[in-house]
Amino acid sequence: MSFRTLPPFRDLRAFLSHLEARRQLARVGEPVSLVHEMTEVHRRVLLAGGPALRFDRAAGAAMPVIANLFGTAERVAAGFGVKPEGIGELGELLAGLREPAPLDGLRDALARWPFVRAALATRPDRQARPECQQERRLGADVDLGQLPIQTCWPGEPAPLITWPLVITRTPDSEDDDTARMNIGVYRMQVLGKDRAIMRWLAHRGGAAHHRAWAAQAKDMPVAVAIGADPATILSAVLPLPETVSELRFSGVLRGERPRVAPALTIPLLVPAEAEIVLEGFVSATETAPEGPYGDHTGYYNSVESFPVMRVTAITTRRDPLYLTTFTGKPPDEPSVIGAVLNDLALPTIRRQMPEIADLWLPPEACSYRTAIVAIRKSYPGQARRVMMGLWGMLPQFNYTKMIIVVDEDIDVRDWKEVAWAMATRMDASRDLLRLESTPIDYLDFASPEAGLGGKLGLDATRKIGAETKREWGRVLSMAPDVQRKVDALWPRLFRDLGEGGAR
Repeated sequence: MSFRTLPPFRDLRAFLSHLEARRQLARVGEPVSLVHEMTEVHRRVLLAGGPALRFDRAAGAAMPVIANLFGTAERVAAGFGVKPEGIGELGELLAGLREPAPLDGLRDALARWPFVRAALATRPDRQARPECQQERRLGADVDLGQLPIQTCWPGEPAPLITWPLVITRTPDSEDDDTARMNIGVYRMQVLGKDRAIMRWLAHRGGAAHHRAWAAQAKDMPVAVAIGADPATILSAVLPLPETVSELRFSGVLRGERPRVAPALTIPLLVPAEAEIVLEGFVSATETAPEGPYGDHTGYYNSVESFPVMRVTAITTRRDPLYLTTFTGKPPDEPSVIGAVLNDLALPTIRRQMPEIADLWLPPEACSYRTAIVAIRKSYPGQARRVMMGLWGMLPQFNYTKMIIVVDEDIDVRDWKEVAWAMATRMDASRDLLRLESTPIDYLDFASPEAGLGGKLGLDATRKIGAETKREWGRVLSMAPDVQRKVDALWPRLFRDLGEGGAR
């Protein structure tokens, strides 16, 4: 693939070797408890922008535990196969795959050869002796207690699998039809040796598949991969179109065909080079109360019932690694990944609304509840059109509670500039758009009803035409020739200040 600047990482180990060579992986030799302590160590290292962590002596663990894998934007970009500055090009590829433009002759076709290669890379490569099945525990030998599963926060009822790649398919598809498979990340509460709760929200792909199986009164076959290659992990969290398989798209990211193998006890294909795979069936009827658990909102979720999975097999590599994380008030790994996904989504969003110059979903606002949008404004009412377009056209903004629209001269990632725009370009009697009884994240305790709440749009753009009867003020700025002259004088003016002098 032309966008990729790093070699393919065939499995988690290859990615960890890449990080270790760049001093972005630290080995923790001290004993650390899986109950709360690992979360606190992880949280402090992530807050400091520190490396991925390999806990070699996690208390009671029979295998090393990997955490903070995607704790910086640089490592998220590396997982996609690029340096941070390459995220934009990957975003253009995503936009092109979503809405390919018609071909305009042979030259255009040749220019799009990377897209052809991307399509070819999606065909899976079936393996007869996969690494993920080197060790096998079936039937009565299944024991989730043998895995180093964390209990992240005080008051949580049981250990929680936090980085599971949950693989499902529709009941009318064949077991090897990877085009109709879904991979999602849904946390799993451990109930016993061979039982766990599958917590998925109703709009997610796994939940939709489960409803289809349950409608036929059938338990749904499910595989759970823990510790896959970074392309497969990140494909599972990308907002891909419903018609695009996450497993197949991982081949696009990697630039080579994904490797799969038949599961041992269920009719599904699984990532051949995963560290650990759980196989089993999610019941069509049995549910259990899940939670409370700490979530990305910084609060504990309420207790709700979700379907129960019965585990029929645990397969692993010969010396497996267990991948884990925690979720909590930002910053956490999901918020770091979310910031990179923000930049990946920009080209797709601009195809819908070309006037958008930049967009930022601040991690501090749970990565999606507030959006700051810079536009190239050319007509009255345009800011409101953009607000309504984001809420109405793009599903990823369905739960965005507040949209702040500014002009393109404002850096949307700088709260100081956004605050200045709101203070000087917005009037509360004219520039607020308030909506009631709209879909809202049911995890949002601030809404008056679960899943139903209000939205607020703030127009912090300069007012033009019919939007105002007043002459608009001019922004202060120094003359360019003065700036250039002072730039030349600066080293001599403040020699003693060194780099500490302010520009």
